[in-house]
Amino acid sequence: MQTRAERFLTPEEQKRINQCVHDAEMQTSGEIVPMIVSESHSYPLAPIIGATFITLPTALLAARLIGSHFWIGPDNMWLFLVCFISIAIPAFYTIKRVFWLKRLFLLPKRAEEEVREAALGAFYTEKLYKTKAENGILLYISVFERRVWILADAGINQRISHERWLEIVALITEGIKKHRHCDAICEAITQIGAILKDDFPIEQDDVNELHNLIIR
Repeated sequence: MQTRAERFLTPEEQKRINQCVHDAEMQTSGEIVPMIVSESHSYPLAPIIGATFITLPTALLAARLIGSHFWIGPDNMWLFLVCFISIAIPAFYTIKRVFWLKRLFLLPKRAEEEVREAALGAFYTEKLYKTKAENGILLYISVFERRVWILADAGINQRISHERWLEIVALITEGIKKHRHCDAICEAITQIGAILKDDFPIEQDDVNELHNLIIR
C-alpha cells in the first residue's frame, strides 16, 4: 500500500521534479534536494483532543434524551459515562485513521515545531551537510501537515539570507492548497537554482552529490 508521500506525486510528476532538479543544477554547484514525507510526527494528542471535543456535547445530549424516556432521569451521571465511553472510543479511532479529521485537531504551533525538527533531522540523516562546498539545500515538504521547510548548509547561509527562502516556502504552500503541488515544486526548484547560481556557479568538475528527489 502506498504512503501519502508516494501518492502525493504521480510517477510522471516525480520524473518531472527529478528533471527540474537536474536542469537547475546545470547552472549551479548547489545541491537541491526536494524531500516529500507523509508526516513529520504521529500527533497522538490530536485524536484525544478531537474525540473529547466531539464526545462531550454528544454524550450530554444523548444522556438527556435517553434518560428522559426512562426512570433513571436525564441527569444521571452513570448514564452520561456510558454514553461518553460508547461515543469516545469509536470517535478516537475514527479521527486517528481519517487523516483530514485528524488534521482538524492539530495544534498549529505543535505542527510547526514538529515539521521544523523533522526537517532538521532529515538534513543530517540525508547527509546534506557533507557536500564539498557546503552548498546543499533541503526542500522539505510534509504532506499531512501541509507545511514546507527549507534548510540550507553553512556555505549557503553565509552568503544568502534565510529570508530569501520564505517566498519559496509560501509559493509551495499555496500550490499545495490549490492542488497544483507539482507545478509549485518545480517553480520553487527553478527559483532556488536561479538564486544559487550567482554565488555557487557550476564548476567543470561538478558531480551530483545528493539525490534529486527523496520520498519517505
